[in-house]
Amino acid sequence: MWAKLNSDKDTIEEIIVNPKSMTVDGVTHPRTLFSLWTDAERKAIGIVPVTTSGTHLNEKYYMERAEAFAIAGDKNSVVRTIGEKVADKNLADVNEVWTQAQIDDGEAPDGTSANDPKLDDDGNQIVTKGLKTIAKNDAANHANGLLQGFNWLIQRKVTADTAVPSAVVTYMAAVRTAHASICTAIDNASDIDAFKVLHTTEYNEDGSVKTVAKVDDWPDDSGVKGNRR
Repeated sequence: MWAKLNSDKDTIEEIIVNPKSMTVDGVTHPRTLFSLWTDAERKAIGIVPVTTSGTHLNEKYYMERAEAFAIAGDKNSVVRTIGEKVADKNLADVNEVWTQAQIDDGEAPDGTSANDPKLDDDGNQIVTKGLKTIAKNDAANHANGLLQGFNWLIQRKVTADTAVPSAVVTYMAAVRTAHASICTAIDNASDIDAFKVLHTTEYNEDGSVKTVAKVDDWPDDSGVKGNRR
């Protein structure tokens, strides 16, 4: 990545991500200027390298400020800054309301006041799901996925009074227990760091699993796989 500076080298005119031909002061240079020219030669026509400071945050947990570009003090490069946290993502659901800024910008319906609820087409307040709700929904979907393969055994029990194998009964109960335990742990997470721990699997030095992430801690199904359909 490179940056094109103005003649005084105090303003960034363009960020160049991929090599391309460049016209500078009426002279068109081929795209090979980015592969064959030296930094000094490129700098002579106002093109300097871009270096990156920081690393991107995990977007699952954090809102990140947009990348920013600034000319380095020696004007020999441009620094691209990433990974600056704006805020943690919300753990709890958010009831969406109109802000005064949105009203002033004409985004809200006529007659709207600040903090009035945002409504969907059915007249219900719009709710943005928080991380806890999303995680609990994921857990519920995973539990249902583990159990649905045994539905035929339940139906057979109802219609033909054929007993469900005891191993399956035990496994299904264990899945429900694991689901309840995961949801309780999610509800009890006091902040984003505690919530992240629930999604973190620990590994030994040899790469083997030391501790499975709480949200992935489901019972072993090796003894009932043959009963799934």
